[in-house]
Amino acid sequence: MENKEMAIVIGADRLGNIENLLDECGLSVLKHITGRSPKAQAGNMVSMSHAKVMILFTDFVGHNVMRNFRKQAKKQNIPFIACKRTISDVARNLERYGFM
Repeated sequence: MENKEMAIVIGADRLGNIENLLDECGLSVLKHITGRSPKAQAGNMVSMSHAKVMILFTDFVGHNVMRNFRKQAKKQNIPFIACKRTISDVARNLERYGFM
């Protein structure tokens, strides 16, 4: 069994093929937050102790949610990727941050 880096994913009800892409990049989903609940929208602190990257789907959450999670990623010193929920956009951003 290989060790995978962990990712926190925010936005979207289902990840679909994006989980396969993350797997190909050596990433596993540590936590998936849909962003629908008021608690998630407030951007309450997420445990990122094992996360190597945070991915937020901009087409599923608002600006305040994005701002709050970006701050958390910065505090934890992990890359924050904001992109659309498409395979091509996620792949391009993962490559840009060295995960592919």
